[in-house]
Order: sequence, then C-alpha cells, then structure tokens
Amino acid sequence: MKKSEFIDHIANQHSCTKKEAEKVIDIFTSSVIDAMGEGKEISLLGFGHFTICKIPARTGRNPKTQEHLQVPAYNQPKFKVGQKLRDAVNAK
Repeated sequence: MKKSEFIDHIANQHSCTKKEAEKVIDIFTSSVIDAMGEGKEISLLGFGHFTICKIPARTGRNPKTQEHLQVPAYNQPKFKVGQKLRDAVNAK
C-alpha cells in the first residue's frame, strides 16, 4: 500500500478528510525519525518497538575490484512487532 492509498484508508476508516489523514501520517513519521535521530527508542504497546542497533566497523571488499575497504560503524534502526499487530496479521 502506497502512502496515498494509506491516506485514503485512514480517511475512510476514521471519517476524516484526506488532508487530516496525511497530516497525522506526516506527524507520526517525522516524530519517529526525530526521536530515533536523537538516539531514543519508541515503544507502542501492542504495535511494536522501534530500537537502534549499533553496527560495528568492519572490513569489506569491493566485489568488482576485490579491493579491501573499511566500512565505518553506523546505527541501524530496527522494528520489533508487537503482539496485537502480529495477531492481526496472522488472523485467519
């Protein structure tokens, strides 16, 4: 589902305008990005848990030239699914 389709879904499901639905999505995504950019974790009971995993520096290899290169350390965002969401996806 693309963002525009999700906006339509929210607007229809919650009887609001498409502009309001888009604003809610934008507020949520920008808030998650800002909080995680500051190193904070976010836990939404039943939905899931946004965390940051530190990936250490390592030596890599360019597959084309076989040249060794140093890959710097970085932070990887992760999402762990909550029980309510897992149950909804697996409902038969």
